[in-house]
Amino acid sequence: MKFIDLNDKQHRSSDETDEQMAMDILHGLNAHPKYISSKYFYDSRGSEIFADIMNLDEYYLTDCEFEILNSHSDALADLMPDSLSVIEFGAGNGLKTKVLLDAFSNKIKNLEYVPIDISKAALESLEINLADQLKDIRSTAVIGDYFHALSWVGKNRQDVKLILFLGSNIGNFTRERAIFFLRHIWGYSNHGDYLMIGFDLKKDIATLSAAYKDKSGVTTEFNLNLLDRFNRELGANFDRSKFEHHAVYNPIRGAMESYLISTEKQSVSIENIQKTFNFKAYEPIHLEYSYKYLLSDIENLAKETGFEIIQNNFDSKKYFVDSLWQIKKEI
Repeated sequence: MKFIDLNDKQHRSSDETDEQMAMDILHGLNAHPKYISSKYFYDSRGSEIFADIMNLDEYYLTDCEFEILNSHSDALADLMPDSLSVIEFGAGNGLKTKVLLDAFSNKIKNLEYVPIDISKAALESLEINLADQLKDIRSTAVIGDYFHALSWVGKNRQDVKLILFLGSNIGNFTRERAIFFLRHIWGYSNHGDYLMIGFDLKKDIATLSAAYKDKSGVTTEFNLNLLDRFNRELGANFDRSKFEHHAVYNPIRGAMESYLISTEKQSVSIENIQKTFNFKAYEPIHLEYSYKYLLSDIENLAKETGFEIIQNNFDSKKYFVDSLWQIKKEI
């Protein structure tokens, strides 16, 4: 696999990345209510814990999407042209991607796979996990944030593209942010390119809640790992025993919400920004929204951002959908 590091081209050092994290934490913990960006979940330990989450019985999303891809990948390959670039945002451990690449490599003559992630370590791990699939196709890994990577893809890949945004990652965006992101994809794509997005559908609240706070405590550990990361990387002194994880469904937003709750009045110092933050007893830190969708929501989102829905691929319970869209531009 060839690697393109957009971070190097932008002259962003690790010190500058740490500084960005520090500034994000300064802004978030000074806000009312306090918040921390969910992008900081995924250090090496966070990625390991999330892999454990995906294997939980309560976390239905992974099994649902595996079922969809196993059932529909051959038919998806039949829709694609003989020359195709598969662009994937946030591929994770690549297990779902294996299913697609196996089907596509059997039917598409000129196939390239382009995974995109902010973490080089994640992409190197992906290369190992997909070794058997990648030996017969071209592959180029792009290290960088989604928006810089989109620009690179738009300039460097002129054949038909299938952009993958799987695993309900779109659910972490507010509607406004989702529209902003999708319009960027539209802007850097050509007429006839494809986009396949995973959407977690609205369902009974007990099923949703169990997926975000499992009985064995893996999701709790995933959230508390944020505090360990800030202690290690920013010189903070969070005491994780004084915080608890809370997940709740908000029916007005149509989203699961995740928080860390301070269980007592306390102060936390962060050495790298020379700042102390005070917490009241039971004060929350907001961590993440995970929005759930109706089919009508998906239809409206596609229409508003310049796409046409080609087909919706469901699991047998209709808990989840991988929705295949096509870019429509005036030509």
